[in-house]
Amino acid sequence: MNIDNSAAPLVEARSVRKNFGSHQVLKGITLSVTRGEVLCLLGPSGSGKSTFLRCINHLERIDGGCIYVDDELIGYRDQGRSLREMKPAEIAVQRRRIGMVFQRFNLFPHLTALENITEAPIGVAHTRRSEARAQARELLDRVGLADKESAYPAQLSGGQQQRIAIARALAMSPKLMLFDEPTSALDPELVGDVLGVMRDLAREGMTMIVVTHEIGFAREVADQVAFMDNGVVVESGAPSEVITNPKHRRTRAFLESVL
Repeated sequence: MNIDNSAAPLVEARSVRKNFGSHQVLKGITLSVTRGEVLCLLGPSGSGKSTFLRCINHLERIDGGCIYVDDELIGYRDQGRSLREMKPAEIAVQRRRIGMVFQRFNLFPHLTALENITEAPIGVAHTRRSEARAQARELLDRVGLADKESAYPAQLSGGQQQRIAIARALAMSPKLMLFDEPTSALDPELVGDVLGVMRDLAREGMTMIVVTHEIGFAREVADQVAFMDNGVVVESGAPSEVITNPKHRRTRAFLESVL
């Protein structure tokens, strides 16, 4: 990976807060990710990791702070003394360059693998059908499923469906990929293929934020790791610091429970 640490961050979250009713889920998250960098978010269930990920592409409205992707304020317009939420069509334009892969694969069950991948390029980006199909075949080959273009999701294993979901996200040529526990719904023997695709993306320089419980993957692939608990970042830094030599008692306790 060629990371220019002197460059402005591709992703910058500043004091992000999020409430669900009276429950404060995010309590002022400040993190940045440089272009080409991989950030892995670790922490127990309910710590706010997935909510934070969803805030980055405005699937959840934030209640304080701000998030920038490629120097563009996400979901809002800065009106000087206040922020005004963008219209849905404007937010949809921002999301085109932010790929997201969910815990559950969310493929369209009535579409083949090829059709799932071409749906957004044709319908949203207005790519020519022939061009979209050619790109989809390249992506299927890239994720090791070139022979599955005519298969429907019900005919595929969970790991294959997740790799199709990754290919679908890549079809919009994102500048940023978000992964929300992409292997947690998979049988253990299927995890390796999905992580292999993600490793390849990291080696190719894709900027990625990954919510994961795969500590070995985080140790191997991440440029930085952030441990979250109870809506805050407890500690962050290189994997060699946070995973191998955590400073905070809560981080140590979590890692001891999962390693």
